[in-house]
Amino acid sequence: MEYSQRSRKSLTLLKKMLIGEICKRTELSKDTIRFYEKKGLLKVDRSNSEYNNYKEYTKEHVQQLLLIKNAKRFGFTLNEIKELSQLMKMNLATCSTLRKKVTEKVSDIDKRISELMDMKKMILSSLSETQNKHCNKSNTGNCEQLN
Repeated sequence: MEYSQRSRKSLTLLKKMLIGEICKRTELSKDTIRFYEKKGLLKVDRSNSEYNNYKEYTKEHVQQLLLIKNAKRFGFTLNEIKELSQLMKMNLATCSTLRKKVTEKVSDIDKRISELMDMKKMILSSLSETQNKHCNKSNTGNCEQLN
């Protein structure tokens, strides 16, 4: 059974989505998706329709956006995600390459945790010093340590 030209066009349209549908499927805002496009993380073609100039998204775009979303959740920056995406497009995102990238990210996180712990100690020490030496008993006016 042959499909008519109109039926084939309808089937093609089912494979392509507008930004509102992509937002629902990825739980990302339109602004976020457009931002990723501007940053080069997502390449989207305009419609070839003579009636509109809408961008049409495919299931591959959904997959790419979900990859970006998950990588961000794991602490990867947009530049790191772009690099990973480029490796994937070149079929170079091997398990060893991914393992190396993840190991580097874990190392970065450990360093950041250490820096935050040092900052916490410094803040608590300052708070203790302020309470013991600088606070006036009347508890009025600005704290003297701010001066």
